[in-house]
Amino acid sequence: MSLPTFEKKRLIGLIAILSFGLTSLFAVLLPTALGPLIPATFITGFFILIPLVLVLGEDFPLVAADEPDAPAASDATAERPVAALRDRYASGEIDEAEFERRLDRLLATEDLDERLNRAEPARGDRRRERDVELE
Repeated sequence: MSLPTFEKKRLIGLIAILSFGLTSLFAVLLPTALGPLIPATFITGFFILIPLVLVLGEDFPLVAADEPDAPAASDATAERPVAALRDRYASGEIDEAEFERRLDRLLATEDLDERLNRAEPARGDRRRERDVELE
């Protein structure tokens, strides 16, 4: 069983919330019995764990590796939706009728996107012309 991994910012936030929460809980519930745990919890979280995550980054066991250079699988399928649909059909995930239905919808959506993209610059040009006239 492997450990869960988090984004660096998310892990730091999780440590901060848990450290503050546990410190507060110990201070409110049993301040006399859990007295030594109050500063120990605060110091461990804020002065040991958070700096370790910041310094070690991806080398810290719970921090997920950031790979900005390598595109994720979902990004690749978003860029090539027809190819992804074709792959799903070829692997047998969807049948021929479903493939045809999704392909038709996808092509109709792509045509609409192309028309909208062509219309956007024209609107922007008119706005710029109007702004120049107002100046």
